[in-house]
Amino acid sequence: MSTQVTTSTQVGTVGVDEVLGEGGRPIEPRTRSIQVRRPSSRRVLYRTLLNIAAAIVFSMSVFPVYWMVNMSLTPNNEIVSRNPSFLPLNLTFGNYVTAWTREAAPGQTDFPHALVTSISVTAGVLVATLLFAFLASIAVARFHFKGRKGFIISVLIVQMIPGEAMMFTIYGMIDDWQLLNTLLGLGIVYTASVIPFTIWTLRGFVAGVPADLEEAAMIDGCTKSQAFWRVTFPLLAPGLVSTGIFAFIQSWNEFTMALLLMSGYNLPLMPWLNAFQSSSVGGSVDWGAVMAGSTLIAIPVIIFFLIVQGKMTGGLVAGAVKG
Repeated sequence: MSTQVTTSTQVGTVGVDEVLGEGGRPIEPRTRSIQVRRPSSRRVLYRTLLNIAAAIVFSMSVFPVYWMVNMSLTPNNEIVSRNPSFLPLNLTFGNYVTAWTREAAPGQTDFPHALVTSISVTAGVLVATLLFAFLASIAVARFHFKGRKGFIISVLIVQMIPGEAMMFTIYGMIDDWQLLNTLLGLGIVYTASVIPFTIWTLRGFVAGVPADLEEAAMIDGCTKSQAFWRVTFPLLAPGLVSTGIFAFIQSWNEFTMALLLMSGYNLPLMPWLNAFQSSSVGGSVDWGAVMAGSTLIAIPVIIFFLIVQGKMTGGLVAGAVKG
């Protein structure tokens, strides 16, 4: 009597002899041991040392910020003591009240007015920089025109010249235009100093987006402008955000030109903080209020970054799926 094996007894390409043994009894499957390669001790040591080094660098970067906030919440008599506390045990917000209400010096601005000045100048510089740099980067990356290489080289050369080397020239030029101690004059100087870097950075982003995406969108029925705004522009959003952050921080933290061109009640935050620190009350520097003012100056930068940081990754795929 012949033994018939149906197709249901076959497993994949395994033969009948491999499934059934002598007497038609099934053979138990062999178990294969999988050897897991463990990392060598040298690699483990290297990773451990690398993590320790990263933790040290992170701690050294964060500790000054923590100490600034800690001192801003500590009474002045404890700040100047020989045994300062790493935690604000006697918590106080009086330093923030002093920094907010007291004038930097007689005849100079206070913190609210300096904050409005810095926000106004920085917002104007941010809009103007992104607008001009965006158009210039598209022209340099997508079009070939006479003088293109010379323009790119001039952008690089301008970045190599420190702003302090042109202080007297800039001061004389702004004074001749009658823009000294005005927000417009300071904004023009800030914009001129930030635009070269933003053009160079955005040029790389624009060059990295293939023009074939726009051509494919136009084949699907989009016009050239629709293809650019619906496909290419979302892919450039991370570049705009990163250069916008740079322009914002550069304008917000700039000190030399602001101190040179502004005075009195038109001082931005950085010169205000310098004047606030220099003015003494009772013959000593109010370090608690100075640290509170420094903390207040840093808060808008943190808020701005938290708002725009999600846009840096959101635009990477938006242009590829929308059309």
